Amino acid sequence: MKYQVFFSKQPVFTLEELDAALESRGSPSSKKRKAMLAYYRKQGRLLMVRRGLYAVVPEGMEPDTAPVDPFLLAGKMTPDSILAYHTALQFHGKAYTVRNDFHYLSRTKSVPLRFRSFEFHCVTMPKALVKNGAEYFGVETAERRGVTLHVTNLERTLVDVMDRPDLSGSWEEIWRSLELVEFFNLDQVVEYAL
Repeated sequence: MKYQVFFSKQPVFTLEELDAALESRGSPSSKKRKAMLAYYRKQGRLLMVRRGLYAVVPEGMEPDTAPVDPFLLAGKMTPDSILAYHTALQFHGKAYTVRNDFHYLSRTKSVPLRFRSFEFHCVTMPKALVKNGAEYFGVETAERRGVTLHVTNLERTLVDVMDRPDLSGSWEEIWRSLELVEFFNLDQVVEYAL
């Protein structure tokens, strides 16, 4: 497998994604994977963000200063990560202010993580949604730098930030951010809220 090709397509990746790529090439050896990860980390081409999550350092850049997209990191924290709350507003370009804390929804509990100046917080899926099998209601699939992410749409985000203002900054931040949204599908807002 040509790792450079994988790195160019996956600026942030999990061990599961790497294993799938290795398996598709017929070389799923865990020893080979470990050796490859150690080699590229030593070469300064990979950063371990947390166990099982890696960021690619672009060629010619230093690992300590290479930019890492925090939305990609948040979207890969757990296998079912969904960008939500103020993070979703930022992703959609509707946040009044830019923040360095990122919230994602998941069924899997995950400890908070600090990476550089970013903080990542897992919020467990609302029980009512899990009970009704509606975890993905109002969730869009979006692409960023060639990576597929799940993010709450603006209608769900409206309800979510009103329900959990503590995850979205102050009330002024919520008001000013929502003011930037041109329109909402009110039928979807009502369906989700009820």
